[in-house]
Amino acid sequence: MEPGKNSASARGAIELVSVTKRFGDTVAVRNIDLKIPGGAYCCLLGPSGCGKTTILRMIAGHEDPTDGDVLIDNENVVGKAPVERGTAMMFQSYALFPHLTCRDNVAFNLKVRGVAKAERQERALEMLARVRMREFADRLPAQLSGGQQQRIALARSLITNPRVLLLDEPLSALDEFLRLQMRGELKRIQTEFGISFIHVTHTQMEAIALADMVVVMDQGRIEQADSARHVFERPRTPYVARFIGGQNVMTGKVLERRSGAVLIDTGGKQLLVSAPETLPEIGASFGIAVRRDRVRLQRSEGAPAGSTLNSIGGRVSALEYQGSWLKITIEDAGGEDFVVNEADSTFFATPVEVGDIVSASWAPEEVHYLSAASVSR
Repeated sequence: MEPGKNSASARGAIELVSVTKRFGDTVAVRNIDLKIPGGAYCCLLGPSGCGKTTILRMIAGHEDPTDGDVLIDNENVVGKAPVERGTAMMFQSYALFPHLTCRDNVAFNLKVRGVAKAERQERALEMLARVRMREFADRLPAQLSGGQQQRIALARSLITNPRVLLLDEPLSALDEFLRLQMRGELKRIQTEFGISFIHVTHTQMEAIALADMVVVMDQGRIEQADSARHVFERPRTPYVARFIGGQNVMTGKVLERRSGAVLIDTGGKQLLVSAPETLPEIGASFGIAVRRDRVRLQRSEGAPAGSTLNSIGGRVSALEYQGSWLKITIEDAGGEDFVVNEADSTFFATPVEVGDIVSASWAPEEVHYLSAASVSR
């Protein structure tokens, strides 16, 4: 799904304009420009300390930018209190009141706003039904599982009818089974409500599975903001390709230009790879990414690295069984480990072992060229 495709009139369009946030001498967010369409499910993805939670807090109103503007539905909300922004935030810890029932937890924000008891109780029951928790209305949080507690926290956040729901690592406290289950629930609820969800995570596959739009961050900068498919299949930089995973990244300097190919020095090995239409200059930085599941593994040692187009050779250093596929790591192939993800049926028909010498190759159309500026950075 494309970002913001839920509805032509979807609420919660967000724009960050030249936003910088400093904490003393530390720059947490550096001059960011970002547009998130209304009704999009957007994941802010990156390692700890990259600035994603700071962005979330600036949208929520818990922090103000040092410089720049934050717009929600074309309204500049800098300086406005969280309650005036039409946002709601769901915290990692859920922060449910242990002495209140699920119904009263959900109704709490309406109570603060002065809504009459009968109305807020009725609306709380309606919201519990929408998150499939009405039958637990009279239970206390301690009587619920982690996934059920999360649904209560989600209902409490949504009952004020926000334009934007902000989620800070909402799945990190759940075990793997519940995490997968709740991913589907979050997406279902977001689609049903038709508002923007901004979801902070450091888990790559969580972002890819959920998001219409993925924003990959590093050191306070946005490395790439794109659809989940494009971020996975067409990473813009070596950092994005490595962080998202599933790609083999090869970077180096151009040694020779040949017809439709370039020979690159990857820092110890030479590699002949398909070139883009415009050949890079001799000495220029050059980088490619190749999906691990698009590589073919040959069981006998091939030609020396650098002599055959789109091929590497090396020694198998590790094998990991992943159920439907095997992760085969080839040591020191082109400057860093090279990985082949091979279907289990193919692998077990002609298995290899750690220590075997193998070669791997890929079709020219599987080569994805990385930004030249980012390769040299």
